[in-house]
Amino acid sequence: MTLKINDTKEQVAKEFSEYFRELSSGDQTIHVALSGGSTPKTVFDYLAAHYGNEIDWSRIKFYWGDERCVAPTDDESNYKMTVDHLLSKIEMPSFNIFRVLGENDPKGEAERYSQVLDTELPKENDIPQFDLVMLGMGEDGHTVSIFPDSISLWDAEENCVVATHPDSGQKRVTITGKIVNNAKAVAFLVTGANKAEKVREILKKEHDFASYPAHLVQPSHGELIWFLDQDAARDIDPVS
Repeated sequence: MTLKINDTKEQVAKEFSEYFRELSSGDQTIHVALSGGSTPKTVFDYLAAHYGNEIDWSRIKFYWGDERCVAPTDDESNYKMTVDHLLSKIEMPSFNIFRVLGENDPKGEAERYSQVLDTELPKENDIPQFDLVMLGMGEDGHTVSIFPDSISLWDAEENCVVATHPDSGQKRVTITGKIVNNAKAVAFLVTGANKAEKVREILKKEHDFASYPAHLVQPSHGELIWFLDQDAARDIDPVS
């Protein structure tokens, strides 16, 4: 595990974007699972502004680690956020974009998207393998859309399942732990003082860390990188 700590959210976006550019600099097709949230929004803005014309987007395929069960035009849609902040600003073939159809029946869509991953991604140990999974972490320690009250979904046999937000009751389609931990690389993007307590508990294995889905992110084939700002990292010892 590697920790990369920057002063601000904008500097986190810069460092991750440089990492992403390097990852995508070869000749191979890169399969990436995107995340929603405020930090990825800043990352997408930075990528579009600074690397929009430098990265060969035709060799990158985008998927989503989770999606809210809403229309693609809904402001809560992770897909819409990506369109607004990245996809509308770069030249990427539409056939390289594999969105979760949040407007469809959740159970049927989880099954369909599981098949998309089976069909489109290369396999490692007979499990679909992303080159990179981008993750956020909520104040409650959830990641993708697996929440503490339904942490057992992490170990589901399916590639994707339907999750329910514990407060709003909103349905979401999310990839499961076997997909996250089979990736070649996993990048947590976590910023803000409101995340500091959970970051410390997870990284130091303190208190209730085992009840937080984010602590289960342990890639078996690749690297795990935490991109943090100073606010999120304030309670941990600096590690480079």
